[in-house]
Amino acid sequence: MGRTLAVTGLCGVGHVAGSILLGAAGAALGLAVGSLEAVEAVRGDMAAWLLVGFGIAYAAWGIRQAVRRRPHVHRHLHLDGEVHEHVHDHRDAHAHVHESRNLTPWVLFVIFVLGPCEPLIPLLIYPALEMGAAEVLLVAGVFGVVTILTMLTTVALASWGLRFVHLGGLVRWSHAMAGIMIALSGLAIQFLGL
Repeated sequence: MGRTLAVTGLCGVGHVAGSILLGAAGAALGLAVGSLEAVEAVRGDMAAWLLVGFGIAYAAWGIRQAVRRRPHVHRHLHLDGEVHEHVHDHRDAHAHVHESRNLTPWVLFVIFVLGPCEPLIPLLIYPALEMGAAEVLLVAGVFGVVTILTMLTTVALASWGLRFVHLGGLVRWSHAMAGIMIALSGLAIQFLGL
C-alpha cells in the first residue's frame, strides 16, 4: 500500500504541476483561456492514447506472466528406474533472481503529467489577470492539494476494497485484467469524453 500511494502521490504532483506550468506560461504570455484549452485537448488525446497503449502492453505482459505461472506436472525417470512427478510453474524457474527494473511507475507518471487538468487553467488565469501572484499561488496550492488528496483517497479505498474480492484461480490473471481496464479507461476518455 505504501508504494502504491507513493506512486499515486508522485503521479498527482506531476499531473497538477504540468497544468500549473502550462497555466503559468499562458498567463505570463497573456494567452486567452481558449488558446490553452486547445493545448489541453492535445495533451488529453496524447494521455488517452498512452493509456490505451500502456494498457495493451501491460495486459500482454500479464497474459505472459499468467501462462508462465500455470501449474503443471512433470514426470521424471531416474537411472535406477524410479519414476516420480512434481508440480511446478515457471515463475521461479531460475536458480538465481534476475534484477528487474519496473518502468510502470514512470510510464504512469508521464501519462499523468500529460493528462490535462482542465479546471485548473481558467482558475489560474483569472486571478493572474485580475489579482496577483499571491492569489494565483493560493488557488494553485488549494487545487493541487485537493486533487492529490482525492487521488490518494480513491486509490487507498479501491486498494482496501479489493482485499475483499476473492479471485481464486483468476488471481494469476490480475495483471492482464488490470491492463485491459487501463486500456478501456483510455478508450473511454478518448471516445466517451470521460
